Amino acid sequence: MPAATPGPLLLFTFSLTTFLLYSQPILTVASPAPAVSQSSNTDYIRSSCGATLYPKICYTSLSRYASAVQQSPGRLARVAINVSLSKALRMTAYLSNLTRQADFGGDHRAEAALQDCFSNMGDAVDEMRGSLKQLWQVGAAGLSTDSFQFQMSNVQTWMSAALTDEETCTDGFEDVADGAVKTEVCDRAADAKKFTSNALALVNAYAAAGTP
Repeated sequence: MPAATPGPLLLFTFSLTTFLLYSQPILTVASPAPAVSQSSNTDYIRSSCGATLYPKICYTSLSRYASAVQQSPGRLARVAINVSLSKALRMTAYLSNLTRQADFGGDHRAEAALQDCFSNMGDAVDEMRGSLKQLWQVGAAGLSTDSFQFQMSNVQTWMSAALTDEETCTDGFEDVADGAVKTEVCDRAADAKKFTSNALALVNAYAAAGTP
């Protein structure tokens, strides 16, 4: 991946602002639905999280949004992407600070690996934003089954790309000597990847449902 050209702090600030613009309506605005108990809503999330690779993380991170999600696979997918995006943005902020503060002691491979990881995480953030934008179109009234499947395939593509970027974020560190910075970057990247993996699984489940 090519190195990011904007300043790291500017990139993070812009991404965070955009995230807030996209995420707030998703978590707070929902079309009318029949009233169901809170326990039924949380049970729905627990059951849905069973299809993910990290069900405990999935349930812990999403159950707080049970009232907004209710029992809608579309809302659950949107919330899951938002949570994953929030995690990726925090990772990007961490990497931005690290590129300015870390002392690599002349180790150019470590410095290059960190820059590559920062670039990959920035790409992942953009791809998650793209998936959210696509999901808003999926929620449009009167969408045909064929249109729904087409739009969802785009969402799946965006999220798959985001997961790939997060997975390759730390590839450059394979040739870097073990140390505190390498360990923390790899651990944080692995953690962010779990949230994106869960979000993709819930997107896939929504697509399999076949209806908006």
